[in-house]
Amino acid sequence: MKEEFYIERIVRIVAGSFVMISLLLAHFHSPYWLWFTGFVGLNLFQSGFTQFCPMFTILEKLGVPRFPKESCGK
Repeated sequence: MKEEFYIERIVRIVAGSFVMISLLLAHFHSPYWLWFTGFVGLNLFQSGFTQFCPMFTILEKLGVPRFPKESCGK
């Protein structure tokens, strides 16, 4: 069975990747990269309340499905 990627899943993967990459950059390059980590966390926090996420909008315009095919939320 092939796993399907949909917007919610990709947003989580991208946010987690940004956090991990910025932590590595802060450790090996400059602690100023922690500002990027904070920005990602703040964006996730506000999107939980406002339901607005820039990455969600970008992925939607790229044609990424909103829900898995077998979801009842179509």
